Parts: sequence; C-alpha cells; structure tokens
Amino acid sequence: MLLNFVLPRPRCAHQTSPNWPTLRPDLMIDPADLRLEGALALLEHDRSACLPDAAKSATAFLQSVIDSLCEMSLTDALTGLANRRHFRTVLTREIDVVARSGDSALLLMLDIDHFKQINDAHGHPVGDQVIQAVARCLSHCVRPMDTVARYGGEEFAVILPCCQPLYGKIVAERIRQSVAALRIPASEALELSVTISIGGAFAPKWSRSSATQWIDLADAQLYCAKTEGRNQVKMDAEQEISVSAEEKSLLFGHLTQSDAAWLETHNNETPAKTSTAMQ
Repeated sequence: MLLNFVLPRPRCAHQTSPNWPTLRPDLMIDPADLRLEGALALLEHDRSACLPDAAKSATAFLQSVIDSLCEMSLTDALTGLANRRHFRTVLTREIDVVARSGDSALLLMLDIDHFKQINDAHGHPVGDQVIQAVARCLSHCVRPMDTVARYGGEEFAVILPCCQPLYGKIVAERIRQSVAALRIPASEALELSVTISIGGAFAPKWSRSSATQWIDLADAQLYCAKTEGRNQVKMDAEQEISVSAEEKSLLFGHLTQSDAAWLETHNNETPAKTSTAMQ
C-alpha cells in the first residue's frame, strides 16, 4: 500500500523555518521501504502504545507510530510525568507569556529528603517505588493546567501559570504536607514515609529572562530549604522590574509638557493619599 506522505505544516507563521521540507502532494511512499524496526522495538516496551493493524490502514499505523514516539520523547519512563526536555519547553513558553502579559507564574523545585539513605537501606527498586508514589501525589495536588515534571533522580519541578503569590505558597505547603502524609509500602511488613524540600520562584514580570535563570532562582530557595532543616518551603519574593530614567523618557517622551507635569504630580501625590486612606 502506497501513502501520500505530506509533513504537517507549522501552526503559526513564526514557526515556519527556511529548512522546513516542502514535499510534492503527489509524492508516494511505500511503508515497507521505511526502517521502523527500531521504533517498533521501543514501542513494544511502552504499555501505553496501542498501534492499529498495519494491514488494515497503513496510514493510521504510521501516524500512530509517529504519535507514540513523540509522546515517549516527552515523558519520563518511570513516573509518566513530563521529562526534563518537555519541562524546559513549557518553562520557556511560560516565560514568554509572563513577559507579554505580566501574569504571575511560579516555578517550584522539589527534592525528596534523604533519598540516598532509602536506596542504601532498601535498594533501588524500593527507591523507584518512592519516586513513583511522590510523582502520583504531586499530580493530584495541582491543577490540570499546571505541569509536573521529573527533573532528574529524586528531584521534581512544577510550573504553575497564572499563579498569584499567596496561592503559590498555599499550593507549595499543600504539596509538602501531602507527601509527608504518604505511606509507601516497601514490602509486606514495611511502610515508608518521606518528606520533601521545596524552593519556589516567580518569573520576572514584563522582562524576558531565560529558563536557566528562572531555575536558578528556584534552586537557590531549594538549597535554603535543604540547609535550614529540610521538610519545608522557601519562596523567593516576586521579582519586580524597575523602570530607569532612560526608559521613562522613551515611554513618555512624546507627551506634552503639561501631560508630563500631571504625571509627575500624580505620582508624587499617590503615596500621600494612600497613607491618609490607611490611617
């Protein structure tokens, strides 16, 4: 069976690349000519992959192989959470959203306390069970719009878009308490309990930072939580962006002198009015 093989086009114009291949609509490919053995061998070990019968529909079969491989490339095999690659993609996208909209977005970095002791005392299979149990718990503590990822080893990350500072602190504490309440069966006669340390940081508003900078802010708070006793949450203050005199000139330079004077008077009077109202 021959297939009309046409690659999907980018969804947005800005995603178009000069290197994106352009195939003729009449280009025909025989699936038998494709070397799919390696891909199928990978998917055989993935329980979530359910491929249709190639004899019935070669097109559906090939599309399913592609979709399953894409899903596998974004998913952590042990926990089923987003993997590090997917995490950084979502984080970079969220930075752009915050820079354009000014909405608050929170990044939480989480680490299982004393995890090495669990592996040393009970073995790596039990350590894997602990990681899986914590992963399930994290997924139940967040909204569908949030992204939970396994960052590496016993460390996890949670991206919470449209998250106000007070709400972020509540979520982080709820996660910490939920994990501490877990009872994880290591064997028929043994249950384990673990705690986690959490560091959080908000993305700087109205400013384009990088994924690495945002991770570093949250990691610094995680380090504080670890060094100050573990099993606690440390949050970085929301980053405020100041406007320099040069930037003010670019923003308001087109205003008339009377408009500029009104702005200056209004800015000077606002604190006094606020103070009087508070009294």
